[in-house]
Amino acid sequence: MCPVFSVVRGLANLSLVKHVLSRSEESRIRQLPFPALPITISEVGMMKRKRLGEGSIKLPKHLQHINQCAAGIDIGSRSHFVAVPEGTDEQPVREFSTFTGDLERLAEWLIGCGVTTVAMESTGVYWIPVFEILESHGLEVKLVNARHVKNVPGRKSDVLDCQWLQQLHTYGLLRGAFRPVEQVCTLRAYVRQRAMLVRSAASYIQRMQKALAQMNLQLHNVVTDITGVTGMRIIKAILSGERNPKVLAAMRDQRCKNSEATIARSLKGNYRPEHLFSLGQAVEFYEFYQSKIADCDRQILEQLKSFDAQDFPHDTPPSNVGEALLRMAGVDLTSIDGIDTNTALKIISEIGIDMSRWKSAKHFASWLGLSPGSKISGGKVLSSATKPVANKAAAALRMAAFTLFNSKSALGAYLRRLRSRVGAPKAITATAHKLARLVYTMLKHGTEYVDAGQEYYEQQYRSRVLQNLKRKAHDVGFELVSMQKTASA
Repeated sequence: MCPVFSVVRGLANLSLVKHVLSRSEESRIRQLPFPALPITISEVGMMKRKRLGEGSIKLPKHLQHINQCAAGIDIGSRSHFVAVPEGTDEQPVREFSTFTGDLERLAEWLIGCGVTTVAMESTGVYWIPVFEILESHGLEVKLVNARHVKNVPGRKSDVLDCQWLQQLHTYGLLRGAFRPVEQVCTLRAYVRQRAMLVRSAASYIQRMQKALAQMNLQLHNVVTDITGVTGMRIIKAILSGERNPKVLAAMRDQRCKNSEATIARSLKGNYRPEHLFSLGQAVEFYEFYQSKIADCDRQILEQLKSFDAQDFPHDTPPSNVGEALLRMAGVDLTSIDGIDTNTALKIISEIGIDMSRWKSAKHFASWLGLSPGSKISGGKVLSSATKPVANKAAAALRMAAFTLFNSKSALGAYLRRLRSRVGAPKAITATAHKLARLVYTMLKHGTEYVDAGQEYYEQQYRSRVLQNLKRKAHDVGFELVSMQKTASA
């Protein structure tokens, strides 16, 4: 049979035409003095499209923002593979070396191809030079999460990766990672360098303690901190050749809790030369790192001075980090229980002071990885655990929340009550979430934090419990009455 089906052939097939043609067209066909011609299926589709109209169908909102001039870069340690839209260049995929001259040539090639936005994926630090050079040339650069650009299983190569990035970025399906402004990036680099120096110095404290333990000098049992005043006096005297326990114990500070006799008993040991050599080198390295930490502190203070002050005079520069942070942020984050100057410095160096990058405090807490997850399938909540993120600001907030277990503040009471119900890890995360919302509100609106106190929190908690009990009693037909009223009656 011929593939062209006759649609209009007599009155028997007129009902099928009603689904394709309008009433006016149907009436005109009935008035025709000659038989109607057969209509093919393709012609039926064309009639439907004409009736709908070309402008009546709209694309989804997330597909309307299409980046026509987008490029994708697959970052590597030796070379970078770059893909541009087809038709902009004879060779749409090119490989560039990681040298600075080649990166400058890469930026010029992208501009010559008409590229305005670039998406790159990297899990290391090799993206930083490319990001900075492309941004300096006026290009919009987005560093995307490797989990969000994972390709479908199958073949994988550098060429396919950069083309996949370019394709996803063309349809606007990629979101750039958070990166603060240049001044905050510089401050963040100094703060992270200081944290690395602190970790290195802590490792040599452990080596000092190991050398003392090998000589059976139990100094750590009678002194809280071997790097304190008493500890360093005794250690340096030992390295100078002093072996008399009573003479070493007499170097104790007046604030030391243990007596000279107790300290003298702990300093009687076996002074072997190899262990003394290890102890001496550990002390030298520890003092070296302490000097570098002091240099880093001075550099951090100088960087904080470069920020514009808010609501403070510019006549005198800040004398310490706390005052500089107050001028930079305009609010005192250390007024929040659990947050000291070092914690506030870590938080501001990671997130900056511009809270407009997040829509609300909920978005900010979710970005930190402190919000509960929503893994739901089939109407069942499979998991509500927080997502794993390597966020240094979130780690600082968790550490601040951990210090509130013995606090008499409202946050401390909230942490202890939550710990008794869900356990310490979840309680710390929930308290860190509350701290994050407080930080966001203070930096966003410039408001001050006032602690309501532990008694106020307990009173509010008791009122909530009473309201819930009254509601439950009313639901089952009872009335909640105070024991004092029943006793008086």
